[in-house]
Amino acid sequence: MTTPTTTPVASAAASTTRSTRRWLALGFLALAQFLVVLDASIVNIALPVLGAQLGMDTVALAWVITAYVLPFGGLLLLGGRLADRYGHRKLFLIGTIGFVAASMLAGLAASSGMLLGARAVQGASAALLAPAALALVTQLFPAAADRTKALGIWGAVAGIGSAAGVLLGGVLTAAIGWQAVFYVNVPIGILVVAVIPTLITRDPASTPSRLDYPGAATITGSLVAAVGAFSAAEQVGFANPLTIGLLALAIILGISFVLIERRTANPLVPLTVFRNRNLTVGNLAMLLLGAAMVALFFALSVYMQAVLHYDALTAGLTQLPLAAALVVVAGLAPSVVAKVGLKGTLIGSLVVLAAGLVWLAAAPSDASFAIHILGPSIVVGIGLGGAFVTATQLAVDGIEGGEAGLAGGLINTSQQIGGALGLAILASVATARTSALETAGIPTPDALTSGFSWVFLGAAAFALIGAAIASRAHTARQSH
Repeated sequence: MTTPTTTPVASAAASTTRSTRRWLALGFLALAQFLVVLDASIVNIALPVLGAQLGMDTVALAWVITAYVLPFGGLLLLGGRLADRYGHRKLFLIGTIGFVAASMLAGLAASSGMLLGARAVQGASAALLAPAALALVTQLFPAAADRTKALGIWGAVAGIGSAAGVLLGGVLTAAIGWQAVFYVNVPIGILVVAVIPTLITRDPASTPSRLDYPGAATITGSLVAAVGAFSAAEQVGFANPLTIGLLALAIILGISFVLIERRTANPLVPLTVFRNRNLTVGNLAMLLLGAAMVALFFALSVYMQAVLHYDALTAGLTQLPLAAALVVVAGLAPSVVAKVGLKGTLIGSLVVLAAGLVWLAAAPSDASFAIHILGPSIVVGIGLGGAFVTATQLAVDGIEGGEAGLAGGLINTSQQIGGALGLAILASVATARTSALETAGIPTPDALTSGFSWVFLGAAAFALIGAAIASRAHTARQSH
């Protein structure tokens, strides 16, 4: 059963107390989230130039991504709980300041060690920023209709960040240098830090309870090990001892975490929160959506450059129709939810996403963008836009203010873990398929195309499984 929510009068009062200009506040919160999403992809295009200047080989370059993802994915639950304990605005500002400072250090990096250290601080800061920002959004918009509209904007901005990373990475690296992909965060972050305190009031005074240190240590260690295992699987395979060892460590620490949470008086993650079926379904749907989305963008970018021989800038530009469809649909999601319902919209969006991915899987090795890629890209964008907004909405359904940060940490963790898992599995599938075909004498372009087709089909399977899980959500929301 969902947790009872506040009455309309109380909700409106709470929202007004935090901000009298909540839609403007939403814009700046979403801008900070845009930086977090952007930073996960903008660095990719700059890696070859960066590696040449700093003397980093392929393995070291992989750590430029991993150094960000590990602390980000591993610390999200802790970051969300810290925000609940010590204040959502406070932790949001601390996270944003840390992110800006680390971005500046990354741009100034004169060695690989300095760069990797800065990337780790970026990831840890993002783990504070992201759940606190989403928690503030849920507090500013407690009513169902307004929250759906706000999350539509949130989803649109996140979609722009995902697609803009490839495009901006190519433009900034070519025009200014690899340092620009980090410096771009600085002025935007400073603006957010300067404006948010004028739009959102200070956090209410409270006496924070004792932090669950054993729980925090075990869940952080488990998530870091899990993300590390998936990252290792991409490079050395699932059968490698490193991957197996990290997975075993993640499972052991995860079991330890559950045992600790069942016995402690002040758990980091109260297991009773999962009695909220919509929260559980929303997180599982986001896990699978993240798996499909990350694998999609990876395969599509590499397919365009390695098979169709697009340059980095062209590859980025060709993803703009997908991003545009995503943004438009995310903005229209509130109207669709009002007519179809949250559950129906999520299921329909995931099915549309799967259809677009299956269509994309049919693209040949000599594909024409207009004939083979444009149509499925738009369909995929439609599915992503609707699914991202509604999965997020489900995951914060019925959550009170005292657990808003936890809900934000959970949904972001689901997306990150899902992305790492999906990419590791489907990249391994694509590599095995391509290698088998090349061994059989199939030309490399055709072999690569077949491998990427399997990635798109695998991503479609994730989306359909997500749709099946979404069918378990409650049909009607409680009134707000």
